Amino acid sequence: MKISARHIFMAAALACALAAPLAFARAEVSPEAAQTASPRPPGRVESFTPPAPDRAVPTSRGELMNSFAPVVKKAQPAVVNVFASRVERMPANPLFDDPIFRRFFGEGGGMPGRNMAQSLGSGVIVDQSGLVVTNNHVIEGMTDVKVALADKREFAAKILLRDPRTDLAVLKLVDGANFPTMELGDSDALEVGDLTLAIGNPFGVGQTVTQGIISALSRTHVGISDYGFFIQTDAAINPGNSGGPLVDMNGRVVGINSAIFSKSGGSVGIGFAIPVNMVKSVIAAAKGGGKQVRRAWMGATLQTLSQEIADGLGLDRPTGALLADVDPKGPSAEAGLKRGDVIISVDGQTADDPEAVGYRLATKPIGGQATLGVLRGGKKIVAQIRLAPAPETPPRDAIKIKGASPFAGATVMNISPAVIEEMSVQGTTNGVVVSEVDDGSYAQQLNLQRGDIILAVNDQKIGTTRDLESVTAGRAYYWKITLARGGQVFTTVIGG
Repeated sequence: MKISARHIFMAAALACALAAPLAFARAEVSPEAAQTASPRPPGRVESFTPPAPDRAVPTSRGELMNSFAPVVKKAQPAVVNVFASRVERMPANPLFDDPIFRRFFGEGGGMPGRNMAQSLGSGVIVDQSGLVVTNNHVIEGMTDVKVALADKREFAAKILLRDPRTDLAVLKLVDGANFPTMELGDSDALEVGDLTLAIGNPFGVGQTVTQGIISALSRTHVGISDYGFFIQTDAAINPGNSGGPLVDMNGRVVGINSAIFSKSGGSVGIGFAIPVNMVKSVIAAAKGGGKQVRRAWMGATLQTLSQEIADGLGLDRPTGALLADVDPKGPSAEAGLKRGDVIISVDGQTADDPEAVGYRLATKPIGGQATLGVLRGGKKIVAQIRLAPAPETPPRDAIKIKGASPFAGATVMNISPAVIEEMSVQGTTNGVVVSEVDDGSYAQQLNLQRGDIILAVNDQKIGTTRDLESVTAGRAYYWKITLARGGQVFTTVIGG
């Protein structure tokens, strides 16, 4: 987890309601307003259903004396501390362009300086060869990664795969073999109230174990990643815990701890973990040698159901994901799905909203099929959808812009369904999308960001990466730039 603070805020109404930040150690967002439970009427006797045999509360003082030590001993050897860093070049002091200033203070001071950026987090070894899962935000932008094991051994690590959409990354320890590992559990089997342990390196103090319960499941809209479907726990999670495992009572990983709601930056009992069933697909991609995770593409736009829309469709409640648009050449159209259909389940598992549908499909392997439960015209139907990746048409044709234009140092790609899925492109399929911006480049000075869509330059429409390369090859007295960001389009003019 990076220690430098960066804030992400949800809608203003929520911010005003609670103003409690969500932090990965560096990121914060305001939480949803808590719902107040209705008081129990006086004298009312609540019915009680005994818990299942495999989930039992303590029944005696003797059971309360039980320890989590056996679980910790099983899990702890596979938990690691992750240290990441990079050297940043600082811009030269403009005063050293003055020869009189250089005469008195020497020549060396005008040279670009260097600054060390550092990040701290946790991780878990999931394969004896030394595969480590952590959070993407722990190692993002870093060039040097080191991992310390519970037994005090330290190893250099290389980044095998980064998946910003899930905020996950997979590392490979450079040397060694037969590392301790932790078994992967099944996050779909979790229930609210299950006991859990969080293991990590909070604030860099060293490996620490905290205990809590599953407070909620399927948390969405918390501003962490594209696949918002999180496990909520009250086990203490603090800066430095990012990337560490959430562990069940069998010593298995059920989630990767990622963020907290907090006003102070420390734990207040509201932490979020990425479900391990999502983690499995990222591990599989890394083992297969992929540089990115290929996920199923629906070829459809899903919309959250409001009560008004539900009433119009004759539904008794706003539950499910409405198909607002269907690509005529996509898997949804092949499956016979139509605009106005409402998806309510995926392979028999309830899907209450678009996030749930996206999560369920994202955990399925490419090449198979999924069974969708659908409401159409008040009737329930079943559709079989093909699990295929989004097509790479047109080809990405990624180019790094060079020269002296404001775009120099930016890498751009053509927009295809695959790029739209990968980079969460919103609002348009025209133009080219920025995939990377070099530190210290003209593009960074322009404040270009990953995901920006360049639509036009000097009134020339940009349809491909070659168009942008051509229009920026020469010099200009001014640059008129039209781009889209977050679904909004704006134009700016800067000097040449």
